[in-house]
Amino acid sequence: MTPETVMTMGRQAMEVTLMVAAPLLLVALVIGLVVSIFQAATQINEATLSFIPKLVGVFVTMVVAGPWMISVMVDYMRQVLTGIPSLVS
Repeated sequence: MTPETVMTMGRQAMEVTLMVAAPLLLVALVIGLVVSIFQAATQINEATLSFIPKLVGVFVTMVVAGPWMISVMVDYMRQVLTGIPSLVS
């Protein structure tokens, strides 16, 4: 296994990780921003107020984007596992 192969595999792993995590993180970020603006406008300073909307938003995002996320992960793992024989020789 050459250093270039290791770097390529690492880059692909990071790309897949970012692609799979991005929808969940973006939804949590947007919901957190909206709740923060609401809290600033109403002067309600409750730390737990953003927890339930974020939880619901992430759950809905997982229901909507879940099949795509699983297919991306399965495709990547299939590529890695089928490439093992070429890495060993």
